[in-house]
Amino acid sequence: MEESISSILDRYNHDVYRLMDILIDVQSDQGFIGDQAIARIAEDLGISKADVEQTRSFYHFFSKKPTGKYSIYLNTSVNACMMGRDAVARTFEVEAGIPFNSVTRDGLIGLFDTSCIGMSDQEPAAIINGKIFPNLTPFRVKELIRDIRAGKSMEELVVEGYGDGQNSNPDIRAVVSNNIRKIGPVLDPDYKPGEVIRKKLPAMTPQQVIDEMKRSNIRGRGGAGFPTGMKWEICRKTESDEKYIICNADEGEPGTFKDRVILTERPKLLLEGMVVAAYAIGARQGILYIRHEYKYLKIYLEKLIEGAHKRNLMGKNIAGIEGFDFDVRIQFGAGSYVCGEESALIESAEGKRGEPRDKPPFPVEKGYLDKPTVVNNVETFCSAVKVLLNGADWYRSFGTTDSTGTKVLSISGDCRYPGVYEVEWGFSVNDICGMAGADDVIAVQVGGPSGSLVGPSDFDRILCYADLSTGGSLIIFNHTRDLLQDVVLNFTSFFIEESCGSCSTCRIMPVILRNKLLKILNARGAKSDISEMLEWAAILKASRCGLGQTAANPIITSIQNFRHLYDQKVRGEVRYDSGFDLTQATQEAIAATGRYTAVD
Repeated sequence: MEESISSILDRYNHDVYRLMDILIDVQSDQGFIGDQAIARIAEDLGISKADVEQTRSFYHFFSKKPTGKYSIYLNTSVNACMMGRDAVARTFEVEAGIPFNSVTRDGLIGLFDTSCIGMSDQEPAAIINGKIFPNLTPFRVKELIRDIRAGKSMEELVVEGYGDGQNSNPDIRAVVSNNIRKIGPVLDPDYKPGEVIRKKLPAMTPQQVIDEMKRSNIRGRGGAGFPTGMKWEICRKTESDEKYIICNADEGEPGTFKDRVILTERPKLLLEGMVVAAYAIGARQGILYIRHEYKYLKIYLEKLIEGAHKRNLMGKNIAGIEGFDFDVRIQFGAGSYVCGEESALIESAEGKRGEPRDKPPFPVEKGYLDKPTVVNNVETFCSAVKVLLNGADWYRSFGTTDSTGTKVLSISGDCRYPGVYEVEWGFSVNDICGMAGADDVIAVQVGGPSGSLVGPSDFDRILCYADLSTGGSLIIFNHTRDLLQDVVLNFTSFFIEESCGSCSTCRIMPVILRNKLLKILNARGAKSDISEMLEWAAILKASRCGLGQTAANPIITSIQNFRHLYDQKVRGEVRYDSGFDLTQATQEAIAATGRYTAVD
């Protein structure tokens, strides 16, 4: 093990800021990160064992104990549960002979729960040793466990053809489908890589690039919708000897998978967008931060970056522009939804826990390594290339006045055609349901758990920044779903699991809200419980990042739009019930002391 860890440390030049990569490789090589490895890494990097341990303990895919020769992660997302996860999970447990979140005695198989893995259009899906197995059924699970026990290799576990497009590329070989249902400018297959870098950038100053972005009114596609040109300009004007570009490809929002498709089918467009942004702000280094669940794309993407260097689209004096040097490295996460928040992502890229920073200062002023940093979403960088290629006026011809251009959507749930749709801003929820072949729709989750659960009275509302804003996820539910049990409870539990725990508001309040919800679902709720949930949810606004501030959204928006579901479950004749049972609460004390007290 010592030799292996030494080799890994050499690979990353003993750089403390590459701690995430070091831990990822140790986990992959050893199957766990034990005390011996932690001590060795700490000594080599000149940091404390506590520093290494706090990073290791923060991420879902790091473990201090062996996770099994075959580590199986089955996700717990709403879509997975809707499509039969429970039966699949039970079969895994029966066939492996262990409950979830444990390892077989012989160390062969480990079963683990995990959050959404970006496969909402092909659920239930699992990750086995980094390889994706979508569309699972109980029968397929029996085959997998049988073949694992027979000692078959990971490649031999695949019994169906590889997916469409680049999913069948020899450097990917994934049983994953793109499910591209509607193509627009971003997903246009006629894109010619490098055209903007070679033809547009040499004829433009960095400020002219920024001005074109501002004229196009392009806004960030990650959810917040901050004007892209303004962000780039602020960063450019901030004085510093170094500046950085970071692409946020950590799409951990349940129901979102469009970045996965772009990374698979249009990665050259994304990389070109990062180069354009680097030229605009004066950056020499970029980081493509990708969620751990997409690690199967690693070799493929690394080779594309190598190819960009060979074609002078990255590296030194790019496209013949003297002094324009820029390179990109890939940084994988290790399983943490909160790292989708830009400052938490930066902390993670620096090898730390993915805890959001206090703002201000903002990343454009003080970001990666405390240097000015632009963090944009995958889709934003792709759209920026098309703005320069076709002009701001062309871009503004799509969408609405305040929401220009197109939006790539991840549509899943109760519909015949789940997948990726690129549409102009300005479509209604009804339009989306119609495109996806959804019937008998009772509700749509717009923007993932952090967004809004809307009902039929809102289906004519428009998808745009001025009305229903979304980072790209729409999950459709029909009348067979119990919205409170199947959706709201699942989303609330997701936020509890994924909180970084830094803020007391986020650490405590979602648990209290879930307990209130469970009380109502268990037919013990009173009318006051509903009003109390709304009142207490407001406390979460004091949290310092988007996860905490929106963690109550599943409960808030479901009460606002589906109040009748709550009213049906509470005891109408009871106005208040604390839910506290004195007899039950004193049982431990009574058993310990042997003293019994009559309680009326």
